[in-house]
Amino acid sequence: MATTEGASPNDGLMNPENWPGRSLPIKLLAIDGHGGSGKSTLADALADRLSAEVIHTDDFASWDNPFSWWPLLIEHVLEPIGKGSVELSYPRSKWWADHHPEPVLGQPVTDVMILEGTAALRKEFRPYISYGIFVDTPKELCLQRGLARDAGMDGKTDTEIEAMWNVWIAEEDAYMTRDNPQGYADKIVGGSRPFAGQI
Repeated sequence: MATTEGASPNDGLMNPENWPGRSLPIKLLAIDGHGGSGKSTLADALADRLSAEVIHTDDFASWDNPFSWWPLLIEHVLEPIGKGSVELSYPRSKWWADHHPEPVLGQPVTDVMILEGTAALRKEFRPYISYGIFVDTPKELCLQRGLARDAGMDGKTDTEIEAMWNVWIAEEDAYMTRDNPQGYADKIVGGSRPFAGQI
C-alpha cells in the first residue's frame, strides 16, 4: 500500500537493500505519473542519491504509440538485465518529424536502476519492480507544463499541440483506470511542490 504524500523520507525509499527482490539481479525503482507531473526531475534527483542509471519510458513511447511499447522495453532493458548484462543498448523512439535521437549505447547497469515515465508501474513491469513511486500532480498543471515544453515543436500551433495533449491525456486516463499505478505505488509524492522533504 502506498505511503501518503508528506510521509517521512525515512520510509524505506533511500534503503534499497531493504526493497524486496524481484526477478532481476538489481533493484528496479519505477516512477510513474501523468505527463508533465515531474517524474524526470524526481528521477534525476534520486539517481544522484542512489548512484543509479535512469531508463526513460519516453525513449520507447511516442505520440503514435503512447502505451503499446512495453514489449520493447522488456526486450531491450528488463530481459538483458535479467540475463546478467552489465550494459544496455537500445534504439530511442521518434516523437517529432525533426526528432532524430541517437540510440542509447553502453548504458551501465547499476545496482539500482530507475525506470521513469508514464506507465512505469504498468502491470506488465511489476514482476521486475522492487519499489514504486507515483508523482501526484493536478492534471491542469501537467497540461500547462506539457504545453510549455512542446510549444512550437514541428512548427505546430498551440491549438494543434493542445489537441495532441488532449488525446494523450485520454490514453493516460485509460491506463490509470486499468492499472491503478497510484494505488500500487509504495510511495506517493506531490509534483506541485518541491521534492526536497518528500524524499
